[in-house]
Amino acid sequence: MVMPPSPASSLQGAARVLSGLLEARTGQVLSEGRAWRMETALRPVLRAHGLTDMDELAARLLRKGDARLEQEVVDALLNNESSFFRDLQIFDMIHRQILPAIHADKTDRTLRIWSAGCSTGQEAYSLAIRLRNDAARWSGWRIEILATDISTAAIDQARSGIFSQMDVQRGLAVGDLLKWFEPSGEDWRASPELRRMIDFRHDNLFDAKAPTGAYDLLLCRNVLLYFTPERRQAVLSLLARHSHAGSILLLGAGETVIGQGDDFTAHPEFRGGYARQAALPEGAIGRVRRAG
Repeated sequence: MVMPPSPASSLQGAARVLSGLLEARTGQVLSEGRAWRMETALRPVLRAHGLTDMDELAARLLRKGDARLEQEVVDALLNNESSFFRDLQIFDMIHRQILPAIHADKTDRTLRIWSAGCSTGQEAYSLAIRLRNDAARWSGWRIEILATDISTAAIDQARSGIFSQMDVQRGLAVGDLLKWFEPSGEDWRASPELRRMIDFRHDNLFDAKAPTGAYDLLLCRNVLLYFTPERRQAVLSLLARHSHAGSILLLGAGETVIGQGDDFTAHPEFRGGYARQAALPEGAIGRVRRAG
């Protein structure tokens, strides 16, 4: 069902209808910066359906209620920007501090990771590469990586493991490319070993069905910034429900839990990470572990 965006939006006409569809389906509020690029993002959809412009597209959506077309519009408007080892400092902390700490603290020899809002999968594949490159440490462990996104197109690409030459040049070391990817025409495809490590699922953070139980490491990076404060609190509450006393949550560089409810607080050991508020021991705030 196509719905108008929040009353505060300054968008007009067709743009208002289309951004309303995005908000209704995903919770994302289209910023002014993204709105002016809307027609460019939708050009492939217009061309595929023989439509002249956004006005004609909006009229068809309002008239027909075409579920397939609605999904194509949503997929086109979503920001699926991603890259391998995005924010290298974060991945260094994961590799040098967070994963060793989880390995030392857990007794059930199970590592569970959730990449929420995984886009086209580079984050999840980056985690898998880190773990496979440290295979000796994780020998005998059961490793589960769940990667979810609301975009069906993004999940389809992520599941295929196929990336363009430009994609693999963004953040992926040559050694890792040659070790974990194989040529696929003009593109590259992740090895079967990497693909088997990751469970890619189409899922909605506001009606989540894919996550089960608690995860040791949760990544929800560059997702919250597109939501209203109320929606951010709802997502953080969901993440808290799927965490335990030792879980670590990582957000994007421009995101924070401050002012977003009481589910998480700054992690006492991992700078830039977050821990469940109720799980912190008294007096824990302020202790920061040095990089190993």
